[in-house]
Amino acid sequence: MDVLIVGAGSMGTWFGEAVDAPISFADLDPDAAAAAADAVGGDVAALESETTYDVVCLAVPLTHVADAIGEQAGRAERAIIDVSGVMEPAVEAMARHAPDLERMSLHPLFAPERAPGSIAVVRDRSGPVTDALHAALESRGNAVFETTAAEHDAAMESVQAAAHAAVLSFALAAESVPPGFETPIYEGLRRLVERVTGGTPRVYADIQATFDGADAVADAAAAIAAADTDDLESLYREATAGWQERRDDGRHDTGGDTE
Repeated sequence: MDVLIVGAGSMGTWFGEAVDAPISFADLDPDAAAAAADAVGGDVAALESETTYDVVCLAVPLTHVADAIGEQAGRAERAIIDVSGVMEPAVEAMARHAPDLERMSLHPLFAPERAPGSIAVVRDRSGPVTDALHAALESRGNAVFETTAAEHDAAMESVQAAAHAAVLSFALAAESVPPGFETPIYEGLRRLVERVTGGTPRVYADIQATFDGADAVADAAAAIAAADTDDLESLYREATAGWQERRDDGRHDTGGDTE
């Protein structure tokens, strides 16, 4: 089974390392493709070519995945998958452009350097190839769990868009404080800011462009800023009750940030 990975960034390179198969990389940046190929012992492929592969994996920015699937689906002989991070557009595009192939959408819920971790998966059309890839990811210690495209994308509104908006808003709003004034909550937020701002700006911008969630954070912050004492107590109780309900229902975050 040979695999073409379209997109030679950190996530494409991670996928190339995670599967035991001959790998080729294609990218708009030939140097990036060469670097990824060197990292995993693979080859470089042309981005525009009629050469086909058993599997084509799209590891492109989430705002471009649907178009990339349309452009590259004809090069897949047995299966097409993506690791872009948005599932409804990807799954729809794969079904449209590769109706007879095995199809799977993966979202590693961690930055590649923090692997292994949780991986959300939609197996839209299963078969021996996607089953083997699924097993390979599990064998490397990843917790691969089934979801639906709609459930995944709705969850990302909170897990990514709202969470990132809240952390970046604190980073923009907070003033420097003298040493010794830090509280445990401030320290926790400071560590989150350092983690988020240590990433790639365009990735965070693409997440905000793709998923709703930031407006809800802005509305909540505005409500808190405008609240009097009684209103703030009410908002505090509402937040406490809502979070307790999520905890009681077993709903929680996925334990990692993607890039």
